[in-house]
Amino acid sequence: MTTAPSTSRQAIDLLPESARAFAVVLERLPDDAWGRPTPCSEWSVKDVVNHVVAEHEWVPHLLRGEGVEQVGDRYDGDRLGGSPAAARRAWQMAMLGSLQAWAQVEEVDQPVAFSGGMQTAGEYAHQMLVDLTVHAWDVAQGGGVSVPVLPDAVGVAFAYEKPRVAQGEAAGLFAPPRRPRSDHPMDQLVALLGR
Repeated sequence: MTTAPSTSRQAIDLLPESARAFAVVLERLPDDAWGRPTPCSEWSVKDVVNHVVAEHEWVPHLLRGEGVEQVGDRYDGDRLGGSPAAARRAWQMAMLGSLQAWAQVEEVDQPVAFSGGMQTAGEYAHQMLVDLTVHAWDVAQGGGVSVPVLPDAVGVAFAYEKPRVAQGEAAGLFAPPRRPRSDHPMDQLVALLGR
């Protein structure tokens, strides 16, 4: 699937605010929430946060044209440390590196190499925006806290994923779509992605 340059630039521009919203959710989490289950099946709050941290640690490498050969397994395993405070610091560091790398992207059609093939930076930005938006909701649900809903981020994420889900491109990444709880855009997005 290819995305329009204008929506790709919008996805990149929405990443900083979406990353800060994820940080807000982490700050709201009680210390005993990290082991709780989330709507992201088989993942605890800590598992989801660990995934998001590792994904953002990869961003500078991928946007520089590096891949598994150069990076190896340095971001495998527990990226969060032994306490909620350490996990929040890990997110802050990963977020800073990721956002600095995204700020350097000039061409949304810049190629980015993944183990499964090539994508554009714009496509990658959409995927990262979806990841931040939906996983902030997952963590908030698991932790019993509120999530800052960013209407533009939700709208761009929904517009990106709706055709992918309809065409089967998201199979295996998300559970099958569910009936939305309401007409609220966030409920529509998470239901589309099987939550």
